[in-house]
Amino acid sequence: MSAAPYTFPIKIMPTDIDFMGHVNNARYLGWVQDAVLSHWRNIAPADAVASRAWVALKHEITYRKPAFLEDTDVVAETVLEHIKGARAFYNTVIQRGEEVLAEIQSSWCCIDAETLRPARIGEEISRFFFSKPE
Repeated sequence: MSAAPYTFPIKIMPTDIDFMGHVNNARYLGWVQDAVLSHWRNIAPADAVASRAWVALKHEITYRKPAFLEDTDVVAETVLEHIKGARAFYNTVIQRGEEVLAEIQSSWCCIDAETLRPARIGEEISRFFFSKPE
């Protein structure tokens, strides 16, 4: 059961552009991180946001088309596919309008903000992300 898609707007900055005149490939990973962390901050309860943090474990990215400085309708649509223990698995698509620029599968580990140890995501938090079918 996947969560609802979360859309994160992307503003391309001059510093994102590489020597070939388009967005540097590494910047796409920054956008994925921004989208996933925004999803967490906007959906999770405030006490969970305050007491936990996220670290990336793995990213698999497929680049489809380049993005450019003048692009104004770029978004990252991210979907929390599932949670297992302290790990969360996301699928993110970076788009310019209807065009897919990149597809990213990533896994993340939730950690306790004080101890920096993995922190399990239980039902009390995951229920905010996954709606139960009626």
